[in-house]
Amino acid sequence: MGKGVFARMKTGALALGVLAWAGAAQAQQPPIRVGSFLSVTGPAQFLGDPTKKMMQMEFDRINAAGGLLGRKIEWIVYDDASASDKAVSFAKRLIEDDKIDILIGGSTTATSMAVLPIAEKAQMPFISFGGAAIIVNPVRKWVFKVPHTDRMAAEKNLQDMKARGITKLAMLCEDSGSGKAGREQMIAAAPSYGVTIVADEIYGAKDTDTTAQLTKIRGNAEAQALIVWGLGQGPTIVSRNYRQLDMKLPVYQAHGVASKEFITLSGPAAEGMRIPGATAIVADKLPENDRQKPVVMDLTKRFVERYKEPVSAFSANAFDGVLIFSEAVKRAGTLDKEKLRDAIEQTKDLVGANGVYNMSPTEHNGLSFESLKLLEVSNGDWKIIN
Repeated sequence: MGKGVFARMKTGALALGVLAWAGAAQAQQPPIRVGSFLSVTGPAQFLGDPTKKMMQMEFDRINAAGGLLGRKIEWIVYDDASASDKAVSFAKRLIEDDKIDILIGGSTTATSMAVLPIAEKAQMPFISFGGAAIIVNPVRKWVFKVPHTDRMAAEKNLQDMKARGITKLAMLCEDSGSGKAGREQMIAAAPSYGVTIVADEIYGAKDTDTTAQLTKIRGNAEAQALIVWGLGQGPTIVSRNYRQLDMKLPVYQAHGVASKEFITLSGPAAEGMRIPGATAIVADKLPENDRQKPVVMDLTKRFVERYKEPVSAFSANAFDGVLIFSEAVKRAGTLDKEKLRDAIEQTKDLVGANGVYNMSPTEHNGLSFESLKLLEVSNGDWKIIN
């Protein structure tokens, strides 16, 4: 009997030794290195700042739970100051010097597009936060994006115009990567909804007044509605100038301004404007049976508690980017870049902040048109139109 007890004790000691060795081996494993370039300062700061905060929160959460594949995440992030040349420089540094496993970033269409060739050449999985469809259309092997596309946003607005009987539209677009891409999508999609563009004005990203352009639009007797396509301070300036001119046309905006900050900065000038937006920014207004509600309510609670600010479309993008990456790593079981890329492309039925993602070799965004909500600014808050 004593011999049997000794045998069991010996086996138990051996097991403890193996566990201790395994724990030490895990501790010695190199971290998973995630690289990001974000517009934390500069004209697109309102995009990059909430993105950085959400990514930090999610990486902290994953690391606190033990990391991925038993390895902690080391996040290396650079501020490109909203400049494409800096984004290129940082992307090269992340890939060549920092030896990252994946690239997640690109706050704008312009910075994302500038980095695409670098990621493709290096065969580096790249998840972009840029809005334009051209980031993934045509499909590039190593490039994915998480926000709804500008084509979706254009059609969401046009769908509503058609329902309201609007057939003549004035456009005021920003002279930026996002503004140019959005303008092209509006021009391409409008005929399918029976809408004709009767005024086509442009404003500069650094303009402090758009009264001249709006005065031209006000003088166009055909225009039945106005769409503003831009990012940052531009749409707020347009909104204020619009109200100052006491214009009465229904106003639509691009999905790039779907944040509470836009409402706060624009004040009463934003009332009644319609904007396509992500589910995450209206989490509390979703029906109880919505699949996304538990996800967006949880991330909203944690984000507000930590940062004392509301979730925006841009922090929602960051959540989804980290989610897609982390789930792909778990499925791949490795950080081999080819296998990780394949796992991202095989993402199916993944419930995120923007919608339910279904990727494929011909679809590197994975969101449905129906997942984008049309919102209206009402009493300083959002109201879901459809």
